[in-house]
Amino acid sequence: MADVVATGTDRPTRSAWRSLVVQPVVILVALIVFAVWLNTAELTATERSTLNPADILDLTWQHLTLTAEATAIVLVLGIPLGIVLTRGWLRRASGVVLAVANFGQAAPAVGLIVLLAAWLGLNSWSAVVALVLYAILPVLRNTIIGIESVDQRLVEAGRGMGMSASAVLVRVELPLAVPVMLAGIRTALVLLVGTATLATFIGAGGLGLLITTGVKLFLPSVLISGAVLVALLALAIDWLGRVVETVARPKGLR
Repeated sequence: MADVVATGTDRPTRSAWRSLVVQPVVILVALIVFAVWLNTAELTATERSTLNPADILDLTWQHLTLTAEATAIVLVLGIPLGIVLTRGWLRRASGVVLAVANFGQAAPAVGLIVLLAAWLGLNSWSAVVALVLYAILPVLRNTIIGIESVDQRLVEAGRGMGMSASAVLVRVELPLAVPVMLAGIRTALVLLVGTATLATFIGAGGLGLLITTGVKLFLPSVLISGAVLVALLALAIDWLGRVVETVARPKGLR
């Protein structure tokens, strides 16, 4: 039986692998520089107390927890919904669903978080729901685009080989759509890490607390530290997404 070969999924170039190695090195060097500065800088008692390593680790864990919870929900909702919206008559509803998802991202993130907090209460759940609404669009959109961009000749070839519609979806369409889908997931992850800083406005914790504390108490060192840590965390998450995107790139289908 003839093979159905995936097209447009070449092996990662040498420069791509090189960039995957450079990025974590830069992040690690930046963290070391930050740690050295934190231990040697002349900070006030308030700054030293706020930038306590134990508290920083706790806030980082809270930030990662918010991001992980929102990511899980985005994936559970966005990918299946994107797949469903490429099937049969439901394709007609894809425009409406994308418009609704786009509304969530178009709305100011801080306003969305505050409005949901007024409805659901001042807790981490309100922040997670707001993050999901804000970040689901890239996953949903890229799932639809990835599946719809699959060469229909490959789909017809799979059906001609006797595959069912579900088998064609699982063995042909989804594997070929993986690069586009992973790009959407990676975008959503970076959005979530950055937007999670706003969770502090409703008492949900996270590294945003350092930023707001620095602003409220006029502590530039605390403000800059919070911004640097969020940026490094976003870069680390982006790097992990790139690794998965590179490794999961399909080499071919049988």
